[in-house]
Amino acid sequence: MPVLSQAPASEQTIALPTDRETSSIPRDDERRWEYPSPQQFHNALVRKGWETPEEHVETMVQIHNFLNEQAWNEIVKWERKENPIENPQLTRFKGRPGELSPKARFWLFAGWLLPSRFNTEPPFDRHDWVVRRRQTGEEVRYVIDYYSAPPESDGSPVFSLDVRPALDSFGSVKQRIRAATEDVWASFKDEHSADGVRRS
Repeated sequence: MPVLSQAPASEQTIALPTDRETSSIPRDDERRWEYPSPQQFHNALVRKGWETPEEHVETMVQIHNFLNEQAWNEIVKWERKENPIENPQLTRFKGRPGELSPKARFWLFAGWLLPSRFNTEPPFDRHDWVVRRRQTGEEVRYVIDYYSAPPESDGSPVFSLDVRPALDSFGSVKQRIRAATEDVWASFKDEHSADGVRRS
């Protein structure tokens, strides 16, 4: 990660907190990852040339942290399917905003063909996370696509995450095929009642 300054930006008008929250995500056997403080988050936005609404930065940090915790929970689910006693670590990660994953590109094409059925909005962010399996030392790359969803009736934002192993190893391909097969089988069972009659 780049070193992010805790000093106020040159044109900043609001004082922002410099406290950092420790995540639940293991970095190694002893440490957990720390999220950036609101001041560091603001400085990162300024450095990238993105819009920086100072009065909303603290809320943006809360959403950022929440989404990353949810992403980690999904990764742990994938890893526990592979090995029930696995306690993986996040060794490194890379933000890739603006880079569409092959899957996101496919769903955008599907939305272009059938806009009434599929999403027509691209993900607003993408991350690649590299996870280390403690049991074997193997490293596995995960792709995370972050989507916005229609807000709640009270205006609260809603987000959707698509978390899956990258298709860059034989083991990850097997994981994805197994998960897809399980989803199809579960859907098939849901469509049929216990007596074998298809549900309408």
